[in-house]
Amino acid sequence: MTITELEQCIDCYGKEIYGFCKHITGDLQDGEDLYQDTFLKAAEMAEKIDLNQNPKSYLLSIAVRLWKNRSRKRAWRQRIAGGEMPEVFLDEPKCEMIINDAKTPEAEVLRMEQKMLVRKCVRELEEKYRVPLYLYYSAELSVKEISECIKVPQGTVKSRLHKARTILKLRLEDAGYDR
Repeated sequence: MTITELEQCIDCYGKEIYGFCKHITGDLQDGEDLYQDTFLKAAEMAEKIDLNQNPKSYLLSIAVRLWKNRSRKRAWRQRIAGGEMPEVFLDEPKCEMIINDAKTPEAEVLRMEQKMLVRKCVRELEEKYRVPLYLYYSAELSVKEISECIKVPQGTVKSRLHKARTILKLRLEDAGYDR
């Protein structure tokens, strides 16, 4: 893949990968950093990327691997240094989607609260459930593509998606979400 072809990939898949990076990190700044690092790594590995073999999935797998490495390093530093590390998943993402179909301000506020509750519950999932969930719903990858992206069998992806949905359903019901 040439640099111009990589630029075309950025044009085609950039928004989806950016959204995935924001979701997986739970923070706007960390998401932007991960997004930039993903495409820097892709530029380094440009000759390995084949446009005919789903480059979106390949780029998302780069993002997942970079994020896992960062998380691992953060956990290692925490064990060595001790003390309190800032928890990136406590704050709401600073970029919020605008809902256009709310008829009243009250309905819009309720929908925003429900979205925040769902996001909070998703962020509280274990990584092995959260990543496939984001790849499936946010990045809109198929089970096969997720399997290739995170390097686990398709059956494992299916079971993790099912388990994640089950956990989310229970947590949302406990929190009073009635949808």
